[in-house]
Amino acid sequence: MPGLDAIETASRDELTALQTMRLRWSLEHAYAHVPHYRHAFDAAGVHPDDLREPADIARFPFTTKQHLRDAYPFGMFAVPREDIRRLHASSGTTGSATVVGYTQSDLDAWAELVARSIFAAGGRAGMMVHVAYGYGLFTGGLGAHAGAERLGCCVVPVSGGMTPRQVQLIRDLRPDILMATPSYALVIMDELRAQGLDPRETSLRTALCGAEPWSEGMRAELEQGFAMDAVDLYGLSEVLGPGVACECVESKDGPHVWEDHFYPEIIDPDTGAVLPDGAPGELVLTTLSRQAMPVIRYRTRDLSCLLPGTARTMRRMARIAGRSDDMIVLRGVNVFPSQIEELLLRDARLSPHYQIELRRDERLDRMILHIEARPGIESDPAPAVELRHAIKQALGISVDVTLVPAGTIERSVGKAKRVRDLRTITP
Repeated sequence: MPGLDAIETASRDELTALQTMRLRWSLEHAYAHVPHYRHAFDAAGVHPDDLREPADIARFPFTTKQHLRDAYPFGMFAVPREDIRRLHASSGTTGSATVVGYTQSDLDAWAELVARSIFAAGGRAGMMVHVAYGYGLFTGGLGAHAGAERLGCCVVPVSGGMTPRQVQLIRDLRPDILMATPSYALVIMDELRAQGLDPRETSLRTALCGAEPWSEGMRAELEQGFAMDAVDLYGLSEVLGPGVACECVESKDGPHVWEDHFYPEIIDPDTGAVLPDGAPGELVLTTLSRQAMPVIRYRTRDLSCLLPGTARTMRRMARIAGRSDDMIVLRGVNVFPSQIEELLLRDARLSPHYQIELRRDERLDRMILHIEARPGIESDPAPAVELRHAIKQALGISVDVTLVPAGTIERSVGKAKRVRDLRTITP
């Protein structure tokens, strides 16, 4: 894969023609081979022949996480089990895991899309990629690995954990690119500093971070801390894995959805109505080329909006604001952890390591925000007071802010656990 795929910079008319053809195929494939889709389409009174243009996909029913769980393990597969070459499973962050399958053609397409993503982030053949995403049933590690190899990179398959070992390998092998969750990239940066090393002096010049929502403040923390570009990589196992969308390093203005393989929509999460580009809502994705497990109008629960393409023809996603199922309702106000993160990272005295604790005291919900202060700041009350005021002004809620010493907040080698809900239900 020496450079850009032609479709990345093709006209919107060319892209729409390809999407129409592939959408028809995906609908027909799902209807013919997946009982769930045949029953769902019939119940909704629609047929694959009803699609004349991409917008017609709005006539078809949604697929939800529960549908995938109900079909466990292989009920959503559209090919015989003997044609499956690999199985993965979702992380189960918000519930029980779901199994996904891939044919050899699916694996090849996945590798191409991750390679395209790494190229968009500035990666080139011959570079070394340090993969700190977890390997195994989680799609991150093996997906990143295959894409980096497809691009022609040298892969260091470290996986997550053993952070001192990660630092040693980064020092010794001098990789160009880091692929990790943004929260774990911060852990690696902290370990470098704990060893008396300056992260800015490592060989790393690019990080592709994904698998969890992260803010512009965290991007700035990583870029300034490492002296590198931090690029947003988006994916989810139910649809493919990493490589559904990726930012381009020259613009860093939101991940471009690879629309030749996925058709995106934004819907009102309450009504299901399709919203115009630019309007915020829930991201819905339809696969256009997946053989083993076509997915029609999958409700991702990720909150974003669709924007015109810039560095590529394909439309961009705004940075994920959070998940509809991660939303905190505090005394009638809707709050996302990413909103808290954005505010706290505006203060250089506060670190990006934090945890939100929810309690219920005498029927009243209460939020306690624990944040690691920078060294020497723990006893200074000013940052906590100022952050409380900023949150009240911006979000309209009152919170307790507690500053704790460095290293107090539990570190994660995968997705960060930002919220501890300790509320008890009282009659």
